[in-house]
Amino acid sequence: MVKVLISDKMSPLAAQTLKQRGIEVIENYDIHKDKDAFIALLREVDGVAIRSATKITRPIIEAMTGGTLKVIGRAGIGVDNVDIPAATAQGIVVMNTPFGNSITTAEHAIALMFALARELPAADTSTRAGKWEKNRFMGVEMTGKTLGVIGCGNIGSIVAERAHGLKMKVVAFDPFLTPERALELGVDKVTLDELLARADFISLHTPLTESTRNILSAENLAKTKKGVRIVNCARGGLIDEAALYALLKSGHVAGAALDVFVEEPATASPLFELPNFICTPHLGASTTEAQVNVALQVADQIAEYLTTGASRTRSTCRR
Repeated sequence: MVKVLISDKMSPLAAQTLKQRGIEVIENYDIHKDKDAFIALLREVDGVAIRSATKITRPIIEAMTGGTLKVIGRAGIGVDNVDIPAATAQGIVVMNTPFGNSITTAEHAIALMFALARELPAADTSTRAGKWEKNRFMGVEMTGKTLGVIGCGNIGSIVAERAHGLKMKVVAFDPFLTPERALELGVDKVTLDELLARADFISLHTPLTESTRNILSAENLAKTKKGVRIVNCARGGLIDEAALYALLKSGHVAGAALDVFVEEPATASPLFELPNFICTPHLGASTTEAQVNVALQVADQIAEYLTTGASRTRSTCRR
């Protein structure tokens, strides 16, 4: 019988879907914490369904040589926790679910933009403390402001569409964005430098690759408009956190909201000290609907590949 390991906690519908396709399911959410036991089990199964906690590195993949693993399914968009070249070299297909949490993540980015514009977390804390600092929290309107979207794929395009509903102007930097798609979305396709100079708000929606790592470097952050507000619900590592700290403290960057960090879980950071900084614990995909969607999609894709050989998605999807 075909076997699939689910090594990260996800909706029970994933296991149910696999079983309905005649697949034996092994659910073990801690196995990846024991490298040797994890490798031994991976050598015996045909597929593995993971989220972000499980890391399938090159040493793990190379240690599985001669095993039966054929497919790794990531319930979510990012696959930076899987060494794709190593998997490909072993003939292992890596899949993701590029659409299951797109709306949820886009909505979280929009929510953080509102929180920055109106200083909502600080105002909430102040009011709960018995203060009534009505004159302290002077926000800004989003209407008429320019939103710079870095990465206009699945999620970035939804953010752009929602921003139009808020009467914002949208500029986008994305080397893969065609003029036709930009016109369809109603965004101005610009260079990164132009986006940095024009944007009142910046929202990042690109995967973490060697070309995007620190795309908001100290040099690029210095090019931003004074008073810019920055949101990152994509991946930690897209922003130089030390440089962001310095510009938040100086006031050049009016505010920043991060859902993702270079090191996660982020239990300590100099950024936490700053009043103009908002943080959430990687909640971009954390809605009931998104969790059901990605679990169903990854299970269906794994089952289809293992039973028919068909592969609908590979790990090449952009945010």
